[in-house]
Amino acid sequence: MFSPKKCALALFTLASVASAHAQKSNLHSQIDQLADKLEPKVIQWRRDFHQFPELSNREVKTAEKIAAHLKSLGLEVQTGVAKTGVVAILKGGQPGPVVALRADMDALPVTERNSLPFASKVRTTFNNQEVDVMHACGHDTHVAMLMGAAEILVQHKKDIKGTIKFIFQPAEEGAPAGEEGGADLMVRQGVLSNPTVDAIFGIHINAATEVGTMKYRPMGTMASSDNFKIKVKGRQAHGAYPWSSIDPIVVSAQIINGIQTIVSRQMELTSDAAVITVGAIHGGVRSNIIPEEVEMIGTIRSLDATMQQQLHEKLKRTAELIAASAGATAEVTITKQTPVTYNHVALTAHMLPTLERVAGKPNVHLTKAVTGAEDFAFFQEKVPGVYLFVGGMPKGQDPSKAPSHHTPDFFIDESGMKLGMRTLAYMAVDYLNNPMKK
Repeated sequence: MFSPKKCALALFTLASVASAHAQKSNLHSQIDQLADKLEPKVIQWRRDFHQFPELSNREVKTAEKIAAHLKSLGLEVQTGVAKTGVVAILKGGQPGPVVALRADMDALPVTERNSLPFASKVRTTFNNQEVDVMHACGHDTHVAMLMGAAEILVQHKKDIKGTIKFIFQPAEEGAPAGEEGGADLMVRQGVLSNPTVDAIFGIHINAATEVGTMKYRPMGTMASSDNFKIKVKGRQAHGAYPWSSIDPIVVSAQIINGIQTIVSRQMELTSDAAVITVGAIHGGVRSNIIPEEVEMIGTIRSLDATMQQQLHEKLKRTAELIAASAGATAEVTITKQTPVTYNHVALTAHMLPTLERVAGKPNVHLTKAVTGAEDFAFFQEKVPGVYLFVGGMPKGQDPSKAPSHHTPDFFIDESGMKLGMRTLAYMAVDYLNNPMKK
């Protein structure tokens, strides 16, 4: 039997737990109310960013607008991080861990092809070419949603147990030729320090995921991305006398066919997916001249670091030996770009109740990995992180018919942005109130 003292202690403990739960529920309710109020403002921000997009490492006006808003909230703001990045710090009313929320800022060299009243008409220079510019991947929504989340969280400063770092990152799509940029540069410049970040969260709006729903996956969620260049050298000759040549065009064709068997015949595909794609091939100037040299470039994608290394080795060996068999040579250069976007398993499980709370359990779906890449992975290499997808497709639309990211017809239903804004705010306060044990 319990003594009166033990009974009193048990009742006190239950009351404390109930009080904490009620306090959290009340905080979530207040976040929801503020999100409802802020939604028109967030949509207007997004439209402004969409109409005036800026390419990687050129997000000057975008950064100015972000910084002005964050300063108006009374946050500590740092600009010029990794060229044009903006970082702000919110110190809560109570001590605790540090959580980071990240949004990417840059647009793409894509010509917009839709009838939106705020469609981009911007044109600029990219890698010495005149190009149109468009937010064809949703980064404009990411910035607006994080600005909204910051405004919500500032109003609950006294209830926050710890510190929130807002990271607005440039050049997620890759810096221009000859430049550094993106998450990698931010990490090297110390964005995860002073104060040291304990966990980081990011979201990506998705044009083929229905509004009101979200998708997540522990472990490898998006692929590593590496670029390769193969330079095939043979012997030049007249096109009428191919026996006098070592034809690098024919050798290149054999190499292209050969490297396609690496994934299909040499990798354990039941373990994880992998892709090798040749994206361009250049060689020759006339129909009747067999050139001396051909160059091809492409991409390697993998969801596993060990498999990534194996792909590099097999690509190099395949190209070199096929070339040697014809008397030619193949110089293979592989440049690492982005690691695997790897969602920390324990942190993903820890935050799953938050995702189900913010979206409703039926609307949170475990998803398959994708072979697109995301440089959020550089943050995850240093601290536990979770990256997930929020719906931006109109309800009832066929996902297979939704215009793809990075295309002229890319479209986002703005009603999906409120869930993204709420998700960022929920993840921050829930983690700080209940941090994952190390």
